[in-house]
Amino acid sequence: MPRRRAPEVVDPDAEPPAPEVLVPGVARALTPLVRRIVAPNPGMMTGPGTNTYLVGIDEIAVIDPGPDDPAHLDAIAGCGGDRIRWILCTHTHLDHSPGAEGLKARTGAEIRAWDSRDGLIVDRKMRHGDRVEATEFRLRAVHTPGHASNHLCYLLEEERVLFSGDHIMEGSTVVIRPPDGNMAKYLDSLAAVRTLRLKAIAPGHGRLIEDPKAAIDDYLVHRQEREAQILELVVTKGPITVDDLVEAIYVGLNPDLVPMARFSVHAHLLKLSKDGQVKGRSIDGRWSAR
Repeated sequence: MPRRRAPEVVDPDAEPPAPEVLVPGVARALTPLVRRIVAPNPGMMTGPGTNTYLVGIDEIAVIDPGPDDPAHLDAIAGCGGDRIRWILCTHTHLDHSPGAEGLKARTGAEIRAWDSRDGLIVDRKMRHGDRVEATEFRLRAVHTPGHASNHLCYLLEEERVLFSGDHIMEGSTVVIRPPDGNMAKYLDSLAAVRTLRLKAIAPGHGRLIEDPKAAIDDYLVHRQEREAQILELVVTKGPITVDDLVEAIYVGLNPDLVPMARFSVHAHLLKLSKDGQVKGRSIDGRWSAR
């Protein structure tokens, strides 16, 4: 892990370091065992692009090959060559797994994920607690449903780095889109990950997170506050629609992000319904307090 200066040698008048610029196609070492290559797919939902991670030196596991972009796959293969033995996908959304088949064709590596879905064909399924064991490292699968029912994080046991896919991202929250997305399961998964002894989180989008517990706590607090906000509006303004809630909560939101906000509000409502606090079902229907 990058070393930090001791507090006593920090110049209080010094300018803080500029944020790292994520450059697509360039391999960057993050720890002794981890390198990152950013895919050339920046966007509103992907941030700087999808992070592809190469774990190991003599034997390599690639985590999230990203989109089926030839230049990106060539960069991964060029970095790892025939040392790439495993291709691991956190989940099967379009910005994370479509490159798996092309990378397998380039390297002969084995594809592993929760299941075959959305065009991804796995050679071996991974379940909670399953490991990839190399001579230098062990990666343990951690099932984290919520963003997607088939979502896995991978824990690098030697360095206590968690590859979090879209479970936790740097600089943004995570969209929960029912029915495959589930807010109650997402919150449970966050709480479970919080119990791991982590030194860093390597997210699917954004920079390395070096204060994992604070980042997870921020996520939990944000979701708790959002849930309370939604419940208060349903109690005081209901019956109310998802669109009414989005308009009241997300003031000034970019119109392109409104569909994602609708999904997350609906996911919160479904959790509140399961908890017995509101009633309703459809994303297009009206919701009221019980």
